[in-house]
Amino acid sequence: MAERTSTIADPGLADEGDRRIAWVEKYSPLLTSLKDGELRDGALAGKRIALAIHLEAKTAYLALVLAEAGADVTVGGSNPATTRDDVCAALVRRGVAVHATHGASADQWETELERVLESEPEIIVDDGAELVSRLVARKPELVANVLGSSEETTTGVVKLRAMERDGALTWPAIAANDAYCKHLFDNRYGTGESTVSAILKVTNLLAAGKVVVVIGYGWVGKGVAKYFDGMGARVVVSEVDEVKALEAVADGHRAASLDEACEVGEWFVTCTGGIDAIRGVHFERMRDGALVANAGHYGHEIDLDALRELATEVVEARGDVTEYRLRDGRRIHVVADGELVNIAAGDGHAVEIMDLSFSVQALSAHYLARNHERMRPGLNRLPEEIDRGIARAKLATLGASVDVLTPRQREYLESWR
Repeated sequence: MAERTSTIADPGLADEGDRRIAWVEKYSPLLTSLKDGELRDGALAGKRIALAIHLEAKTAYLALVLAEAGADVTVGGSNPATTRDDVCAALVRRGVAVHATHGASADQWETELERVLESEPEIIVDDGAELVSRLVARKPELVANVLGSSEETTTGVVKLRAMERDGALTWPAIAANDAYCKHLFDNRYGTGESTVSAILKVTNLLAAGKVVVVIGYGWVGKGVAKYFDGMGARVVVSEVDEVKALEAVADGHRAASLDEACEVGEWFVTCTGGIDAIRGVHFERMRDGALVANAGHYGHEIDLDALRELATEVVEARGDVTEYRLRDGRRIHVVADGELVNIAAGDGHAVEIMDLSFSVQALSAHYLARNHERMRPGLNRLPEEIDRGIARAKLATLGASVDVLTPRQREYLESWR
């Protein structure tokens, strides 16, 4: 195993990183309760855990919670555009190994992730299957060390399913994204609110009255559409799935092909988790001043190469907004260079949302440490009793409660007679 060192931009930024992490801790009652309770049973003691998630203050608090549970934690960033250098510095000062720098080149980012893998992880907490896919493809000699992994995103779960079909996923992997306390809240409310707030912050423009085209109507798209609708925008949904398109109509939105939507849209937000959601043919149809942003996992949901080919000039219109001036005089504005807009141009999901999501991740790592020998290789769901336990604990922090079925009610629901 490589010597325990770190690769960060500036250790002198640690004070500001500490302030960010302290704010997160104040509003993360679930993670704090796990740190002081369930995770103290010794299951994680000495376990080598590697994390690659958007590296900002909320992720840092998860890493510290795992470290306080006795794990040997090494952290990387799942996207250089969303890495916060001050948070990296704070983690290193607290004894967590970090290999991540904001704005790293593609080659530098690959080197940083490789350094994370050199920690020879036993448990991987992943985002977009960045670590898992690289470990299997490039460091097969380390596969035998892996007890299990957990995956944060829809995109990553799709990759893991493909790996499972190809026989490449040889350990138990928990689809943390599929837990109720993750995707029902993080993907919908977290991404919805933080995407809208990031776009409004960097543009200083009004959402009310705008025609906003939401591309993809999964949980992320539903959330983005919901919050734009709440701000007074007129939402048009572009989908490839007929059922989801029909659901969008039932939710009060217009459903249209993207070719049609380009004729009326003013703002466009990609939410597909795929590639090339917006292509050259779409840029050619957009009106002057159209604004484009990405709320999906990767920046390649927007084909910026095609846009550059159409442009005669590219200028910085304002911070985090790039203006492409086309040959016919039209202007198209791209937010955060097409990267994940809510983190690249904002602070990401609200702390309370990530308290839920990262409680899922912490308990997934804990469950793998205790139960990996009894789990089947391939994708697994987080056990429902753990998922519902997180919900109960969150309700308690909110001063809320639920009813309990009477014996007669339960008997009725469980009987066919």
